[in-house]
Amino acid sequence: MSDTQIVWLRRDLRMADNPALFSAAAQGPVVCVYVLDDEAAGHHAYGGASRWWLHHSLESFSKSLGNRNAKLILRRGDAVEELCKLAEELGAKTVHANRHYEPWWRKAQGKLADKLDVQLYDGIYLFPAGHITTGPGNPFKIYTPFYKAMRQQFPPRDVVPEPETLSSPDTWPQSDALADWKLLPTKPDWSGGLAEFWEVGEEAAHQRLSEWEDDVASYEDRRNLPSVDGSSRLSPSLHFGEISPVQIWHALKHMRSDGWKSYESELVWRDYAANVICQFPAYARENYREDYDQLQWRDPDTDGNAARDLKKWQQGKTGYPIVDAGMRQLYQTGWMHNRVRMITASFLIKHLLIDWRKGEEWFWDCLCDADYGSNAVNWQWNAGTGVDSNMFVRIMAPLTQSEKFDAAAYIREYVPELADLDAPYIHDPEEHGCLPKAFPPKMIAHKAGRERAMSAYKAMKDG
Repeated sequence: MSDTQIVWLRRDLRMADNPALFSAAAQGPVVCVYVLDDEAAGHHAYGGASRWWLHHSLESFSKSLGNRNAKLILRRGDAVEELCKLAEELGAKTVHANRHYEPWWRKAQGKLADKLDVQLYDGIYLFPAGHITTGPGNPFKIYTPFYKAMRQQFPPRDVVPEPETLSSPDTWPQSDALADWKLLPTKPDWSGGLAEFWEVGEEAAHQRLSEWEDDVASYEDRRNLPSVDGSSRLSPSLHFGEISPVQIWHALKHMRSDGWKSYESELVWRDYAANVICQFPAYARENYREDYDQLQWRDPDTDGNAARDLKKWQQGKTGYPIVDAGMRQLYQTGWMHNRVRMITASFLIKHLLIDWRKGEEWFWDCLCDADYGSNAVNWQWNAGTGVDSNMFVRIMAPLTQSEKFDAAAYIREYVPELADLDAPYIHDPEEHGCLPKAFPPKMIAHKAGRERAMSAYKAMKDG
C-alpha cells in the first residue's frame, strides 16, 4: 500500500486542472485538507464577504469529494503545525500543494518544507510568478512590457484532467465541522444580497463561463458600461480557484475578437499582480513610491471630519450617484463593476484625500473576490503610489464618468431614491435642481475636492 498523500488546499477548490490533486492521486491514497489560518495572514485574514464565499466553496468542494468516496478535512490554526500533526496521524511524508504567492503563504511553504517533503505545483495563474522576465532575467515592474513578454510565451500549460480515481486511506482523520467555523454572518445576517447574486462552486463557475462565452466578443464595447454589465463575473471563482485562468484561456483561445483580447489582458493582469507582490511582499501596506509617505492625507483615526467622510463613502452616501451606486452594490453583492471600482477609489483618494489603504481595507472586507495582489495593485494604481500607476494629478470626474458610460440604469438599481429620474438629471440631480429629499447633497464639490487634492500633492512635491 502506498503512503497516504496530503493535498493542502487554499485558493484551489476544484477537482479539474488541480495539479497538486492530480499528482497526489497518482501516488497513493489522498487526504485533502483545508486549514483556516487567520493568524498567518494578519491584516489580510479573510473579510466578511470572502468568508461567506469560502463557506459555500468549501461546502461545494466537499460534496465533489464525497461523490468520489473521499472527504475534505478541515482544520483551524497554524497551517504548518496542523499539517505536521495531520502527517503524523496518517503516517504521511509528502504534502502536495499548488504554489501561492501571498507573503504569509510563501513563508508557510518554506517552513513546511523544513519539516516534510513538500511538492509544489503551478496551478493558480497562467504562468508561475517569476517566469516572465526581461532579457537579462529580471522581473518586470511595468505592466505593458510584462504583457507583451507573456504573450510571446503563450500558450500556457495544458489543462490537467480531473483524477480518474481517488483512493482513500484506511481511516479518515478528525475534521472540524464547517458550521463550527462560523464563516457565515449572523446577528445580523447581511448576506441575502450575496446569496441572491451568486452561485458558488466549481460547477457554477463553469456554467457562468459557458453562459458568458457568447458575450466575449462584445466585451471591449460593453465592459465599461455599468448598466450593461458585460463582465464575466468570474473573479470570485478565479480567486478561490473554483476555475483556473488556464481553463478559461483554453476555453476561449479560439476567439479572435477585440473583446477576447481585452479579457485576455485582464487574465494577464492577475499574473502581473502576483509578479508585483513577489517583488514587494508588503505592497498592500506600503507605498511603492516613498515620496508619497510625506503626503498629508486626512486621517480618519485622528480627524473626526475625515472619519465621518470615510463612513459616508463606505455607506454610499456621498451625494455622487455613480459613487453611491457602486458602494451600495459592493455591500449588497460583494462585488462591484470594474469601471465603478476605479471611480469610487479615485473619489476616496482624491476628492476625500483619504489614504488608499483605508479603501483597500474596506474592499478587502466587502469583496468576494478580494485578492491580495490584485486589490493592492489596483489601489496603488489609482493612488499614483504604485510601481506602475496612474498619475495622482489625473483626477476622475465622477459626474462626467457617469454620463459618459451611461450609468443611469445602474444608478436606478442601487440607488432607489433616484429611480424616478431620467438622464441626464440622474447623474447630477443637485446640479439640475431635482435632488430628492431622501438623497444627500454632495459632501464636497468636484472642483473643491480636486483643488484640495492638488494642493496636498504640490505640498508633498515642494516639501
